[in-house]
Amino acid sequence: MSSLLSNYMRKEQLLKELQSDLAKLENDGRLKVELEFKSKLEELMAEFDKTASDVISLLDPKPIEEAERSGGVASTGTSRRRRRLKVYKNPNSGEVIETRGGNHKVLKAWKDEHGRETVESWVVRVDD
Repeated sequence: MSSLLSNYMRKEQLLKELQSDLAKLENDGRLKVELEFKSKLEELMAEFDKTASDVISLLDPKPIEEAERSGGVASTGTSRRRRRLKVYKNPNSGEVIETRGGNHKVLKAWKDEHGRETVESWVVRVDD
């Protein structure tokens, strides 16, 4: 039973601390300004029958910029275009490599050994 009593007393102390913190917040001028803004904004939203998400979509410039860049609806995926697939064939060894970027280990080794221009001349196919 004493654990129940100590639990009650602990909760009572927490409640007093929370009430004290709440009283301090209520006297803070910044909170009063924010509450007034929120109240006026809610009144305005109700007057024009708008939701919070409507207001956010009106004020957020990102979807508009994305739509302008893509020439239409903003994409949901990445904004970066997929790289082309390049197929290289080493005429010396006959080895074939397919890659979408220049970070391929064997391709780098070829470029170090034979030079970039030479290896680029080994491209046999480019696909989108």
